[in-house]
Amino acid sequence: MQIEIRVQMSDVVNKIDEFSEFDEAFVEDVDHIAMRDVDAESRPREKLVREGASQLTRAELLAILIGSGSREKNAEELMSEILADCGGRLMLLDRMSIEELMSYKGIGEAKAITIKAAMELSNRRVKETMTDSKAFSSADVTYQFMYERLKNLSHEECWALMLNNSARLLKAAKVSQGGRTGTVVDTRIVLKKAILAEATCVILVHNHPSGSLRPSRDDDNLTRSVKDALSMIDMRLLDHVIIADGGYYSYSEMGKI
Repeated sequence: MQIEIRVQMSDVVNKIDEFSEFDEAFVEDVDHIAMRDVDAESRPREKLVREGASQLTRAELLAILIGSGSREKNAEELMSEILADCGGRLMLLDRMSIEELMSYKGIGEAKAITIKAAMELSNRRVKETMTDSKAFSSADVTYQFMYERLKNLSHEECWALMLNNSARLLKAAKVSQGGRTGTVVDTRIVLKKAILAEATCVILVHNHPSGSLRPSRDDDNLTRSVKDALSMIDMRLLDHVIIADGGYYSYSEMGKI
């Protein structure tokens, strides 16, 4: 009986030694993977310090924001995958919802929110630059300024841009919000906001969620009504711009104001 016990104990000791060797090898392998991933995640940061942010790809910049990827992909590889699904266009990445971003393995709520926040900061920077330095001298300037605000909406919104004598922006205000096929604008609201802003001219802007750039009869009536009302208080309607994914329609450029 004692001999059998010694044999069993010896087997146990041998097994422990085997597991110890396996455990050490497993730890070394895990450490190797962790160090590889840490190195991969840190490369964009090191490149930014060394060469400057302008030298980084879009995927590298986004990788810095999310910090880490998944077990299968590092942060840069993960963001490269997401950008590829967006056709490489930041505009389409901006349109992705938090839920859509979270459908990618390695993107949780915090990372999705970080990406959305970065996109919004980029949009606001564009608006600040245009507001501070550019006069609204063409429909293209108006389009570039308002497109980011209106591009993803599933309903119609109408905005009034109040300008001074130099056609520089004093204030932008939403004057109406409707459904997918139309919105009702109260001319008195437009006049009130223009007077409070001490504007001398106004540009109307609204979107067509359908993607059509063709103005409706209601759009024509609104343009005429606001133009006539503003002229009564010595203000001018410079333009009425309709925005859709395909570009814009300008009443001024078409000679309809």
